[in-house]
Amino acid sequence: MLVVIGGIAHAEHPTLSPAKTAAAANLVDIRSLVPDIAEDIKYAGSDNFVGAPVDGYLAPKCLLLRPVAEALARVEHELRAQHLRLKIWDCYRPARAVANFVRWARDLDDQRTKPKHYPTLDKSQLLGDYIAPVSGHSRGATVDLTLERCVAGDKPCEPLEMGTDFDYFGTRANTDTPGLTSRQRENRALLLGAMERGGFRNYPMEWWHYTFTPEPTPHTIYDVPVQ
Repeated sequence: MLVVIGGIAHAEHPTLSPAKTAAAANLVDIRSLVPDIAEDIKYAGSDNFVGAPVDGYLAPKCLLLRPVAEALARVEHELRAQHLRLKIWDCYRPARAVANFVRWARDLDDQRTKPKHYPTLDKSQLLGDYIAPVSGHSRGATVDLTLERCVAGDKPCEPLEMGTDFDYFGTRANTDTPGLTSRQRENRALLLGAMERGGFRNYPMEWWHYTFTPEPTPHTIYDVPVQ
């Protein structure tokens, strides 16, 4: 999981919003627009590269700035006509959560999640190249997600094979990485096409990472808790 500023280098430092609540920041719950959208908000639990709930995540919710949430809802409704659905892993990310990531990266003794999240890298390589002190997610316009295929009846939706799990540190997570199967490449292309039609730009280092463009508040980050 490359914690970056939307995949773009910004020369200026972002401004921290004084907002204390989601409403004050114009952040809305995606489920207020799509009540049954699939979610597995990783940082609200322990199934993530930190191995524990992350600061600022008090509930497993996807919050986004309203124009972004509305755009994502349109993507979801388009996909449903194709028997596909989004599954969301992360949306708005409080600045305090990113600080939690940095503290974790500096603790080189904590190697609990290495086999799943950075099997080919030394943890000392993560800070800087993979984890930075500012994340584009904190601007409320970036989402991490995948696709599921749903069939008629009572059968649960099945996740599409993408070649890596979420938050895999390494080049195999690059959207156009070589070595994928034809099915994995097709599935990534399905996600890319749907999100691009909805106005979202992919970060090429992470197949799951998309930012709505133009961003509503490109120079502002937020630190209100997800609750």
